[in-house]
Amino acid sequence: MKNRFSAYRRQQQRGFTLIELLVVMVILVLLASFVGPRVLDQLGGAKMKAATVQISEIEAALDLFKLDVGRYPNDGEGLRSLVERPGNLRGWNGPYLRKGLPADPWNNAYQYKFPGRGGDPDVFSFGADGQPGGDGENADIYN
Repeated sequence: MKNRFSAYRRQQQRGFTLIELLVVMVILVLLASFVGPRVLDQLGGAKMKAATVQISEIEAALDLFKLDVGRYPNDGEGLRSLVERPGNLRGWNGPYLRKGLPADPWNNAYQYKFPGRGGDPDVFSFGADGQPGGDGENADIYN
């Protein structure tokens, strides 16, 4: 009877075989290879949306600057004029951005050009690569 009990106990404590562990690992790797790229694409899209929202906030601050000063900042004054008075500019009633001048979601500075493509100011980000042009997450994001 003692032999039967010890054999039963050994069978109960049996672990996973190496083959079973390898099969589970292969399944997990396959799942990660299908799901991973989709998650990364969503993350890139979220950063592009965040940049669009920030650009809209900067545009609103530029409009307030224009209402107070009577014009948009020139290229020399740039976006910095939304948080710091440029010289002795009359009518400046800033800062126009509460939390200071934000960096884009890739930690690059937003670009400013006046007059822009349509005559109004252009506020834009060069995207993830920080270089003009590009596709996907590297594409330029304009107002």
